[in-house]
Amino acid sequence: MKFKLKFLFFFLFSINAFSQNATDMIAQLQLKMNSIKDYSVAATIKSDIPLIKIFPVRATIYFKQKDKFRIVSKGIAILPKQGFMDISQLLSQNDSYSAIASGSELITGTQTQIITILPNSDTTDLILAKLWMDTANITIHKSQITTRSSGTVTIDYTYKTQLSYGLPDTMIFTVDVKKFKIPKGVATDINRSSTKENNPPAKTGKIYIQLSNYSINKGIDDAVFKK
Repeated sequence: MKFKLKFLFFFLFSINAFSQNATDMIAQLQLKMNSIKDYSVAATIKSDIPLIKIFPVRATIYFKQKDKFRIVSKGIAILPKQGFMDISQLLSQNDSYSAIASGSELITGTQTQIITILPNSDTTDLILAKLWMDTANITIHKSQITTRSSGTVTIDYTYKTQLSYGLPDTMIFTVDVKKFKIPKGVATDINRSSTKENNPPAKTGKIYIQLSNYSINKGIDDAVFKK
């Protein structure tokens, strides 16, 4: 009986320690995110999504705390919000989720800690989120967000010029084609060979984003975000 009680105590202590560890890492990540009051950055966006025809687009992305976000481009920019807004908004709502450390993984030579985020309510759009965090630099190297409205979106990040701010130089989105919302004005080809029985359509598509020439905490007029 004593052995069982000791084992139960150790098990509960371990769960609490893992949760506390995840909570601490999320808190550090929030501090880094909150240090960015605003930024603008040039973006080159390329899409490879089945049945969608779209040329690469050059754009400028603007962000301002706490939830102002805008993409300005001459063409149609296909860009899910999950990588730019959803994560920061989710993490800022501390009482709406539970964070659990759930293992580790080596990603392109960087040891990452996996954090699983579970919503505290079953009525939210979010079903599950996972973050692969570089604990040494407090950055997200990979994220996976599953929602009822958009399916699963996985994002891979690389950092170079703005590592201290946690702002990436490249992002690769992998999206659920069935859940992906096609913007108005984008040409689709429903007769492509992928619809043949011996060559079924792909379940996922990719969006590649190259980011450069960041301008951080220089101040951005609110008028920029008015369309």
